Amino acid sequence: MTTYILGISCFYHDSAASLIKDGEIISAVQEERFTRKKHDSSFPLKSIKYCLNSQRINLKDISAIVYYEKPLLTFERLLETYIGTAPRGIRSFIASMQVWLKEKIYLKSFIRNEFKKIQKELIPQEKPFIPKLLFSEHHLSHAASAFYPSPFKEAVILCMDAVGEWVTTSAWIGKDNKITPLWEINFPHSLGLLYSAFTYYCGFKVNSGEYKLMGLAPYGDPKYVDLIKDNLIEIKEDGTFRLDMSYFKFHRGFRMTSKRFHNLFKNLPRDENEKITQFYMDIAASIQVVTEEIVLKIVKTLRKETGLSNICLAGGVALNCVANGKILEEEIFDEIWIQPASGDAGTSIGGALFAHYEYFKNTRKIYPQDSMKGSFLGPNFSNEDIINYLNSINATFKSLEDEEIFQKVANLINEGKVVGWFNGPMEFGPRALGARSILGDPRNKKMQSIMNLKIKYRESFRPFAPSILEEDLSSQFDTDVKSPYMLLVSKVKKNLWRDIPETEHCKKGLNKLNIQRSLIPAVTHVDYSARVQTVSKSTNPRYYNLINKFKEITNCPTLINTSFNVRGEPIVCTPQDAYRCFMRTEMDILVLQNQILYKENQINIKMNESWFQEFNLD
Repeated sequence: MTTYILGISCFYHDSAASLIKDGEIISAVQEERFTRKKHDSSFPLKSIKYCLNSQRINLKDISAIVYYEKPLLTFERLLETYIGTAPRGIRSFIASMQVWLKEKIYLKSFIRNEFKKIQKELIPQEKPFIPKLLFSEHHLSHAASAFYPSPFKEAVILCMDAVGEWVTTSAWIGKDNKITPLWEINFPHSLGLLYSAFTYYCGFKVNSGEYKLMGLAPYGDPKYVDLIKDNLIEIKEDGTFRLDMSYFKFHRGFRMTSKRFHNLFKNLPRDENEKITQFYMDIAASIQVVTEEIVLKIVKTLRKETGLSNICLAGGVALNCVANGKILEEEIFDEIWIQPASGDAGTSIGGALFAHYEYFKNTRKIYPQDSMKGSFLGPNFSNEDIINYLNSINATFKSLEDEEIFQKVANLINEGKVVGWFNGPMEFGPRALGARSILGDPRNKKMQSIMNLKIKYRESFRPFAPSILEEDLSSQFDTDVKSPYMLLVSKVKKNLWRDIPETEHCKKGLNKLNIQRSLIPAVTHVDYSARVQTVSKSTNPRYYNLINKFKEITNCPTLINTSFNVRGEPIVCTPQDAYRCFMRTEMDILVLQNQILYKENQINIKMNESWFQEFNLD
C-alpha cells in the first residue's frame, strides 16, 4: 500500500509544504510563491493544496502530517530568556507573548482546524478526517533534510542557523535510516544570529539580506576581524563559540545590536537608504572571515572526531556558499552534500523524511546522485495551459519545437538580449536553477549592470551566478566538484583572467565593479569568485540543451542565471507571474516552455508605476 507523509513548516519565515510517497520526495513548495509575499510565514494552505492535488489525493491518503519543530520548547526558551534578562526586554517580551498566547501556544489545535477545513473543501460530503499529527524538532528536521536525500550511506551532519527551539548549531551522525546526535550549541550563542546582527548593522533586512552581506564582503578589507574576535565572540580551537551578549539585543529587544556594539565600531547601524560606504564593506568582509574561520574549525573537528569521510550541511548558514567553498577548498571531507533548501523551508522535507524512517521504521533508499530531483519539485504548466493563458490576454507569441527554440534563444542571448526562461517544474528553495530564471551572456561586460539596474532593480554590487555544462566545469572554474544547487563558490580559471591595467589596481569599494576581470566578466565577482551551478543533461535536459546550443555558437559553455523576479518579489511561479514580470521590466524576450514572446511585439500595456510598491524591499 502506498504511504504518503506530508511535512509542513510555518509561522516564523519561509513557510512550506512537502509530500513524500514511500520515502520518495514527490513535491515541495514555499507558500511565498503562491501568495507573492517574500518569506511568507503564514500557514502554508496553498502549498498543502498543491502537494495533495499534484497526486490527486486527499487527507485520507496521508499516513501522517509532520510539523517541523516543537513549539512548546520554543515557548520555554522565550520565557527563560526573558527571566534571565528581566526587566530589560519587557516591550519585546509583551509583543511576543501577545502572539504566542493568541496563536502559537494553541498551535496543535490551530493546525488540526486548518486541515479540517482543507479536507472539507476536498471532500465536502464526508466527515473531516485528520491524519496522525507528529512533531519533529527544528534541528533534527534540518539534519534529516540534509542526510536522507544525500547519496551517502553514512555521513556527519552539521546544522547551523539562527535558532530552533533552543539549538543554534548541532552535529549528528547519519547512518542508514538512523540519525544520532553528537553535540549542540544553544541560544543565545548563535553563528546565524551573529551574521544576522552584522546584516542588520550594514542596513540589510534580517532573514533576507544575509546573502547581500556575503556579496558585499569582497569589496572590503577584513580589518575588523581582531576587533570582533577580541570582543564579540570567543572561538575555541574546536570551533565552538560563545557570544558576549552585552554587544547584542536580539535576545531582549527589537534590534539586533546594542549601544556597546555601535561604540565598539564607532558607527551607528546604516540606514537602508544610506550610501554603502567603505566602512560597511570592511565590516562585511570581516564578519565573513570570522564566519569562515568558525565553520572550518568545526568541520575539521568533526572529521577528526568521527573519522567519517562525507559531510552533509543544512540550516541557513549552509546557504553561505563562500564558506561552503572554503570547506571544499581545504579538502577536509572527501564529499560534501548540501540541502538546496537549507533554510526553514527545507525542514518540511526533513520532518516528513524523519517520520518515514524513524517513526515508521522504513528501510532507507539511497539514490546515486541525490533524491532532491534537481530541486524541481514545484508546480509545472503544460504548453496547452500556457497557450490558453497567452490567448486569453491577446499576447503575441510563437510556438516552436525544442530544437528551434534552443537555437533561437541561444542566438538572441549571443546578441545581448536578456531572456526570461520559464521551463518545467518550479525549483524548491531559494535558488533559480534553470526552471524560473533570467538568462544573459556572461561574456558581455555591461550585462551585470544592465541586469541589476534595469531588470532586477537591485543594488549594483550584487554578483550574478554562472550556469555551466557539467562536463565543462573545469574549463572555466578552478574546481571539478559538481555544484548542481549553486551552493559552492569557486574561482574563475586563471587562463580566463584579463590583465588589469596598473591604473585600475588602486580602485576601492564599488569602483572595483567597473574593472573587467575575466573573459566572462558578468559572472566574475571582484575577487574572481563565482557561485557556480553545474547543469546536467539527466536532471535538467532542456536547460542543458539551451546552454549547449549557446556553446556551439560561441564556444562558451556558460550562461548568466539569476532568479526570475524583481527585487523584493518571490520567484515567479505561474505563466501569469512570469508575463507580468516580463512586461514590467526591460527584459527583451520571454520563453514559456515552447512559446517565445518578444517585448517589442506585445500590446503596449500601460503599467501603473505603483506596481513596484507591491513588494517590500528585501
